Amino acid sequence: MQIKHIILVAALTMPLAGCLQDPATRGVGGALAGAVIADALDENVIAGAAIGAVGGAGSCYLPGALNCQQGY
Repeated sequence: MQIKHIILVAALTMPLAGCLQDPATRGVGGALAGAVIADALDENVIAGAAIGAVGGAGSCYLPGALNCQQGY
């Protein structure tokens, strides 16, 4: 049943990746996704949110990251 949660969260959050165009909003989206995934896996939700936030915000600094703008 837990794998169904992971697939559902991935299916619902992947389309949002195009809307998140700066590190702050990607960090918030990553924190939300990390918390949901950690909860589905019965892990520490705070740690999941922290890891997701770092991963989301850090994704703008990867070479070739599309749609990342460092301010408007």
